[in-house]
Amino acid sequence: MPEAWHTRAMPEGHVVHRQARRINRAFKGQQLEISSPQGRFDAGATLLDGTTLRTADALGKHLLVDFDDDRTLHVHLGLYGKWTFGKGEAPEPRGQIRLRMQGSDTYADLRGPTACEVLEPDQVAALVERIGPDPIRPDADPERAWRRIQRSRAPIGGLLMDQTAFAGVGNIYRAEALYRAGIDPYRPGHEVSRAEFDGMWGDLVVLMRDGVRRGRIDTVREEHSPRAMGRSARRDRHGGEVYVYRREGQPCLVCGDEVAWSDLAGRNLYWCPTCQRS
Repeated sequence: MPEAWHTRAMPEGHVVHRQARRINRAFKGQQLEISSPQGRFDAGATLLDGTTLRTADALGKHLLVDFDDDRTLHVHLGLYGKWTFGKGEAPEPRGQIRLRMQGSDTYADLRGPTACEVLEPDQVAALVERIGPDPIRPDADPERAWRRIQRSRAPIGGLLMDQTAFAGVGNIYRAEALYRAGIDPYRPGHEVSRAEFDGMWGDLVVLMRDGVRRGRIDTVREEHSPRAMGRSARRDRHGGEVYVYRREGQPCLVCGDEVAWSDLAGRNLYWCPTCQRS
C-alpha cells in the first residue's frame, strides 16, 4: 500500500522533516523521471526531469530538494498538500497530481501544495534569509528568534506562529510550549524574559525533534500521562498526548481548572488561565 502524509491543517515542522527523510531514503543519488500529470508544473518538471537528486532537507514548513544541476525544488504543503509514496512503477495518474517523481523502485506524487517551484541558488538564499530558526535543525540560531520577540509588543502566542521568528512551530507546538513554560499567550513578546525564552526554545528543540522520531506530537510529562493519572488516552486525529491543544472546556491535567479557547490572529488558541497567569 502507498504511504501518505495528509492533513487538513497546515503540517507542523516535524512532518516536513519526516518527508525530507522519506525522500532521501527513496531517491537520494538517483536520476529521476519528473513530470506534472496535472500540467500546472510542466515548466518546472521539464527543468528537473533526468537530473539526479542530491539531498532533501527541511527548514520549518518548507521542503527543499536539491538536484545536481544546482536547482532546488521548493515545496510548501499549505493546508491541502499531500505526498503519496508507492513502490514500483507509478500507476496511471488519478486526480490532480502536481508533481510526480519516479525513481528506480519508488515513486512519489504531490497533490495540492501551496508552493511547488524550481528555485535558483540565489532564490534559495533569499528564501532561507526570510525564514526564522528551526528548532529541529542543529544549525539553528535561537538568537534570531530572541531578537525578534524582544523588539515586539505583539502577543508571544502570535509570535510563536510567525515563521520569520520560529520556523516550523504550528498551532499545537505553540499551545503546548507556552503551557509547559507557564506563559500567558497574550503576554507581549518584549516582556518575555531571557530565562523564559531559553527554557521555551530548549523545550521546543526536545519536543519537535521527538516529533520527527515518533511521527506524532506528545507533550505531556510522564507524571501526567494516562498511565500515571489513570485516565483514558486522548483520541484525536492529530494523535499524541497534550495539555491544552483542542481541550477547551476540559479540566487542566495539572490544576483541574477549565482549559480556555479564543481566537488569536485568525487561529485557534488554547491555554489554561490558571497555570498560565499573566
